[in-house]
Amino acid sequence: MKEEVIVNKIDLEILKRLLAYTRPYLLQVITATAALLIATGAELLMPVIMQKAIDSDILVSSPDIAALKIKGLLYFFLLAGGLVFSFLQVYLMAYTGQGVMEDIRLKLYNHTVRQSLSFLGQTPVGSLVSRITNDVETLNEFFTSVAASVLKDVSLIAGVLVTIFFLNSKLALITVLTVPPVFIAAKVFRLQAREAYRKVRSSVSAVNAFLSEHIAGMDIVQMFGKGTSVRQLFQKQNGKLLKANLAELYVFAFFRPLMNLFTSVTLGIVIYFGGNGVLHHSLSLGVLIAFISLIQKFYRPILDFAEKFTILQSAMAGGERVFTLMDESDSIEDTGEETLLQPVKGELEFRDVSFSYRKGEPVLRNLSFKVAPGETAALAGYTGAGKTTIANLLTRMWEIDSGEILLDGKDIRSLPLETLRRTIMPVQQDVFLFSGTIRGNIDMGSGLDDRGIEHAARLAQAHSFIEKLPGGYLFTLNEGASNISTGQRQLISFARALARNPRVIILDEATGSIDTETEKRIQKAIETLMENRTSLVIAHRLSTIRHADRILVLSRGMLVEEGTHDELLRQEGLYYNLYKLQYDTEN
Repeated sequence: MKEEVIVNKIDLEILKRLLAYTRPYLLQVITATAALLIATGAELLMPVIMQKAIDSDILVSSPDIAALKIKGLLYFFLLAGGLVFSFLQVYLMAYTGQGVMEDIRLKLYNHTVRQSLSFLGQTPVGSLVSRITNDVETLNEFFTSVAASVLKDVSLIAGVLVTIFFLNSKLALITVLTVPPVFIAAKVFRLQAREAYRKVRSSVSAVNAFLSEHIAGMDIVQMFGKGTSVRQLFQKQNGKLLKANLAELYVFAFFRPLMNLFTSVTLGIVIYFGGNGVLHHSLSLGVLIAFISLIQKFYRPILDFAEKFTILQSAMAGGERVFTLMDESDSIEDTGEETLLQPVKGELEFRDVSFSYRKGEPVLRNLSFKVAPGETAALAGYTGAGKTTIANLLTRMWEIDSGEILLDGKDIRSLPLETLRRTIMPVQQDVFLFSGTIRGNIDMGSGLDDRGIEHAARLAQAHSFIEKLPGGYLFTLNEGASNISTGQRQLISFARALARNPRVIILDEATGSIDTETEKRIQKAIETLMENRTSLVIAHRLSTIRHADRILVLSRGMLVEEGTHDELLRQEGLYYNLYKLQYDTEN
């Protein structure tokens, strides 16, 4: 998936998809557009009212005070009305932008969490977070800054041109002849700004990636004394970002004074020719004053549009990154509609299952075995034999290449994912707890009341330490649950599994990181967890699986031995060698 996309033009397809999200807010968009046009109309009428007041009510032999008051009142109402409708337009477009962002973020998140582990494993977390947050935020800029501004700028430029030709076509033509250099300058600015923006975006991405990686691995940085070298690397990345930002500022700093110069030149030309017209009585003073006001209004949207073009490109690039992620289809299809007969027996079967993480590198090869309901089967083998892979395949975190995996005689692909994952529950070797309350980490959508949560914790031997924490079950865990011990995290993970009352349990290295003091409580919790359930135990420590009903020994993704602990030792095969190696190492 491409990390940085810089578009060089307005992509109509992206624009079309983006605007489709405004359909639920069509009333707000129409109202905002109408308010914008009214505000623009009011802004254009004000110089005309000023011209009429000067020429008809002030610079006449008999000034009409009453008419001047009416025009003054009308001018005030146009000013007030412009402010009110401008506020309405800005608010409604901001409301629409926020609503669209919320909808896109929700859709993007729901889409992302449905992707397979293959996709999620290959895509950096920082990139996914950036797309759901930063890139979606650029789309908000499109609605709040670009869409409304472009419409206003275009309508204001067109309105000014119509108005000045209405007031005096000769002076209007002279004014228009001064415009081409302005558009050429704006074109050059857009090209320079685009290149500057590209460098800024690339530098920001590099800094974000550096920070994400090194903050996550800060313990390693500190442990190996790499603080100085890492600071130097960050200083280099930060320096590139500074240089890119200064280059962008240079472009803007040059363009704005240049546009002011063009504005002043045009005003000078208008004053020169218009002043001659006033002196020779071919042009009224009111028209000249109105022209000066309208010329200032004419150049403002040109400057604004040129600067907003960069934001528009940013929005297009953000939209492309968002829709690229949204178009990813590497997800686990949840099309199963079959139901399991109740009560669920929990019979598992692998039939000639083959699987590979990378094409041409098989992890499982035509693997076949069966686990009877209520049986405790253990998987043993060297690292890389495919033990943990089996756990992931059973819950359809990955899709198999060929063969079938059956639960109570039904292909797991024919079952809804929610049904499958409520029936088969893994307790993984790396316990992951979310920041939040202990109660929330045990519940995890199970819908249990406080009594049910406490019951699950008691079964998992976790209640005794939880009730001693400040707030008990409402104790807030830090990120990574770093404010409780490894053993306590493990006990909570057991409680989380018990809260869902699965029929099949998978213990994937569940006791691999448990401190000695908590070992007995963990073992008791495991016994409770496995009681009257089909259990698949995965462990490198063969001492934890010696009492299993049956041990399946894997080698290079194939089943090479099968039997009880004692039977396999008598065979003096692979399991015997594994056991002897561990026994000799531990002693």
